[in-house]
Amino acid sequence: MKAMMAMAGVAAAGTMGLAAAAHAQAAPTATIQGTRLDVVAEGEVTRVPDIATISAGVVTQAPTAGAAMSENAERMAAVVAALRKAGVADRDIQTSTLNLSPQYRYGDNKPPVITGYQASNQVSIRFRDVKRSGAILDTLVAQGANQISGPALSVDKPEAALDEARAAAIRTARDRAALYAQAAGLRVKRIVSISEQGGGYQPPMPMVRMAAMKAEAADTAVEAGEQRLSVSVAVSFELE
Repeated sequence: MKAMMAMAGVAAAGTMGLAAAAHAQAAPTATIQGTRLDVVAEGEVTRVPDIATISAGVVTQAPTAGAAMSENAERMAAVVAALRKAGVADRDIQTSTLNLSPQYRYGDNKPPVITGYQASNQVSIRFRDVKRSGAILDTLVAQGANQISGPALSVDKPEAALDEARAAAIRTARDRAALYAQAAGLRVKRIVSISEQGGGYQPPMPMVRMAAMKAEAADTAVEAGEQRLSVSVAVSFELE
């Protein structure tokens, strides 16, 4: 009898839980008595980039895999040593790609023949003094880096700037809603919903530069300029 009562209690509790869940799902949403107006608005701010990132690498070729890797390691060590001498901290130098691949010679109706090996090593270099980008590029070229991409300029901590853009977007949406309401002979009663529509901060893609020039000809200037940070919002208003 006690077991049956316990089972009945569990069943009752389960029924009450299902009823509560159904009630929560069926909770009425806010209804609009007046006219609904949907507005999409964008807020934008600009900032001067304070971070520069350069990708640099060394590609070497040799008859054997060992020779290709050995030469590559030697040249890459010289590049990293020069970066450290230029003031780039160890934490801001990171290996991004290391690759060794055979090189083939192809002939008509003949299987490919391995003619040697190619080794490549890429590092990512990050630093805060954007104006030093040109000097860093020239240092890389002088030390034999033959694959260079960058600099990619970016804003280090964009959150505060994006919040400014969000606030500006809401102000724009309010002003636009007031304009529509006035034109329609109505007034804005309230905001019904707000949703962010993407946008945000997307740093520009880095410029690509192949370091095939002579070191003595290098005198690279990099200007930081400004970057645009924007946020788009969709806001629904009730007009009356």
